This record gives sequence, structure tokens and C-alpha cells, in this order.
Amino acid sequence: MNERKRILTGIRPTGALHLGHYAGALENWVRLQHDYETYFLIADYQVSDYADDIKRVRDAVWEVALDWLSVGLDPEGSSFVIESLVPEHAELSTWLGWFLPVSMLERNPTLKAEMAAMENPEEGQERKPVPVAFYTYPVMQVSNILLPRAHLVPVGEDHLPHIELTRETARRFNHRFKEVFPEPEALLGRVARLVGTDGNAKMSKSRGNTIDLKDSAETVTKKVKGMYAGPPRGATEPGVVEENPIFLYLDAFDPDTATVAQMKEDYAKTGLPNKILKDRLTEVLNTKLDPFRERRAKYETNMPLVRDALEAGTKRMRVIARETMDMVRDALDLGYLEKY
Repeated sequence: MNERKRILTGIRPTGALHLGHYAGALENWVRLQHDYETYFLIADYQVSDYADDIKRVRDAVWEVALDWLSVGLDPEGSSFVIESLVPEHAELSTWLGWFLPVSMLERNPTLKAEMAAMENPEEGQERKPVPVAFYTYPVMQVSNILLPRAHLVPVGEDHLPHIELTRETARRFNHRFKEVFPEPEALLGRVARLVGTDGNAKMSKSRGNTIDLKDSAETVTKKVKGMYAGPPRGATEPGVVEENPIFLYLDAFDPDTATVAQMKEDYAKTGLPNKILKDRLTEVLNTKLDPFRERRAKYETNMPLVRDALEAGTKRMRVIARETMDMVRDALDLGYLEKY
């Protein structure tokens, strides 16, 4: 019997992945993938806000898989899963929806913020009605985690409420019926959140403020050159380290912590030109991304390997999913045809 504990985590397929995804999640996934039985989910049920652009979702499924492979996730030792190809996700969501009060969903701060953003978009963005699927997606996220009976969920800080909702749901189900689900623990990434290149608190494709994992060296150089680097100041004027996002990126990706510490000291005491900071960050990021680009190029020239990874991982998940649903039906006493 496999005694390793299970991990379930995932990403919505809305486009190419960026440095924020890597620092907040993927780096952890790569580190953990051989110590746990890992399931990495492409959560295509959960992109109802892109219902008017299905092609983007379809293309993004492949983009996400390529990005996963590029950073070093191993499809032999872990499972890449397409959510909608495991219908048990929807089935478990339906049953759990019987027992989850609306009040539990409404207190989720992430859901509130995302719904508010859809109904009151920023200037230049289209207002969208909130679909039913968007309102109920926290139930689907709970099902995603409980279906493989996961023990650990690597997430970003903003997803902690989802994990607590999952734990509470597992406790309620196990207490009311039978012991089926472990109470999963959250595991935060090393970097809570990277700000966008424009200084906005969040990286977002719609804002155009991301550095993508697939960006060429030239693109990275151009994006770093245009990055927001704190309030205006002279090249030799001291600055406040905490006000310059370049240091946040250097802290996240520069392995030479001593040099970064010295740069911070110089910046605060005597000033340091932003060009020096940006040149260093450009070098650090391109060194980091070079092996990702090399692996991605290998898979882009052999897409059947990507398809095989998605198909094999999804099949492995179906086996676990059927086991779990057998346990759920037994716990709920749903053997209707067994009475006579």
C-alpha cells in the first residue's frame, strides 16, 4: 500500500503562468512532488468568468501544462489532471452542496472580492454579470481537495479561507455520516505575493503587469526596464527600500542574499541608481528562467508528450475519484437498488 500522503493543488486555466505563480506555488510543488502522492489540477470548471472566451480557456489548458513541465514538474511521478475530465468533481460538489449553508460561502473574503470586481470593474474593463457557477465555485474547490482525500494543499495566502472551508466541510461530513475525508493542512509558498511590474498589489494578465515564465530574455529585459521602482528620486538620492518593488523581486529570486543586503544598505544610505538594480534583476531573472525556456522548447516541439502527461494523470485521478465516491455513497446510504 502507498503510505505517502497526498497533495492536491491547482491553477485556473486563464493564460500563461508568471513569476508570481512560481514564487507563490510552483516552486513549492517542485520541491514536494517526490515526497508525496501529488495531484496538480487544471481547474477549468472554475473559469466561468471567461464563459464568453472558451478558446482562451482551451488554449490555456495547454499553456499551464507547458509551464508546469518547464519548471520541472514530473508527469511520471505526479499527476496532471484536467478537472472537467473527472466528472466525480461535479458529482461530489452536488452532494456537498446539500450540506453547506450559504452563509459559509458568503463569508469567504476571496469570493466577495472577486464578485465585487466583476460587478464593479476598473476603468476600461467590461462589467460582467456574476454567473451561478462563480457563486458556487468555493463548493467546487472544496470538492477538488476532498475528492483525492488530500492531506496537504500548497496555496497562496489569499486561498487560506478556502482551506478552512474545506476543513470545516470534512469535519461536518465525517461527524454526521462516516469518516471519509482527512482534514487537509495548508502549506504557504515562500513568497506570499509579488506585486505587478506596474507596482500594483497583484500581478494580472488583464493589467499587462506580469513577467511570464515563458517570456524570452529580450522580453524580460524590456519588462524589467519599464518596472515601477518606487517614488521619483535622483540617481544618487537615498530611497526607502520598502517602497521599491525591485527589492521584493531580488529577495524572491536572487540567491546572493549578501549582495542584495549590501545593495539595500547603499540604497538607503547614499542612494543607488534604479538602472543598477534593474540590470541586476534582469540578469537574475534570465538566469532563473533559462532552464525553464529550454525545457519548454523541448515539449513545444513534441506536444504529444504533453497530451500523454495530461491523459495519464487524469486517468490516475479517476481511479481515486471512483474510490472516494464509493465511500461517499456508502456514507450517505445511497444504495437505492440494493434494498430489493
